[in-house]
Amino acid sequence: MLVFARQLLKDRHHTGAILPSSGRLAREMTRALQVHRGQKRVLEVGPGTGPFTKSILRSLRDGDEFHVVELSPMFCRQIERRLIEPFRQQQPGVKIVLHNDPIQSAILPGSFDFIVCGLPFNNFPPDLVRAIFRRLIGLLAEDGRLTYFEYAGVRMLKSTVSSEAVRRKLKQIGMTGRVLKRRHDGTRKLVLGNVPPAIAVSLTRRDVAASERNG
Repeated sequence: MLVFARQLLKDRHHTGAILPSSGRLAREMTRALQVHRGQKRVLEVGPGTGPFTKSILRSLRDGDEFHVVELSPMFCRQIERRLIEPFRQQQPGVKIVLHNDPIQSAILPGSFDFIVCGLPFNNFPPDLVRAIFRRLIGLLAEDGRLTYFEYAGVRMLKSTVSSEAVRRKLKQIGMTGRVLKRRHDGTRKLVLGNVPPAIAVSLTRRDVAASERNG
C-alpha cells in the first residue's frame, strides 16, 4: 500500500486509482485463466502493485509463459521482489519475463492466449487509448481473450464537473469501448466489491467466437 501511495503521488496520470484493485476484481479479471486447461501464454499490462498478478500466478503451471509489462520502475521492483522471484523459486518450469516499458513499444514475442490489462484508460488521451487497444488486440492469439476494466459510472460523473475539453475526451474514450464491443464478442461483469465499483470487460475476437458457436 505504501508503494502504491508513493507512486500515486509521483505519477497520478499513469496510476489512475485511489486504492489498489480488490481481490474480488482480481478474481473476475482472471476467471478465464483459472478454468483453462492446457499450456497458455499470458500477458499482463499495467499490473501496478500486483493484485491481478497474484491471481494470474496462481493459475500458472509448468510450461506456461507469463509476460508482465509495467511502465513504473518502482512497481517493477516491487513486483519482482514480492511476487515474481518467490514464484520462480517455487515453480522454475514457468517462464516469466518482466518488461519495464510502455505497452506501445514493449518487445513481445508471439501472441497470447490471455491478456489482462489494468491500465487507467480514462486518464489517457483518446489517441493513446486507441493505439493501446490496437496493440492488445494485435497480440491476441486466434482464440485469445482480452480482459480490462473500467470504473462504473466514472466517465459520467467526471463529465458533469469537467471542462468541455475533458468531456470531449471522455466521450471519445467511451466511443472506443463501444466500437470494441461491436467488433468483438464479449461480456461485462459489475464488481461491487471494489473501491470504486468496477466493470470487468472480457473480449474475444468475433470471427473466433462465431466459429466456436457454429462448430
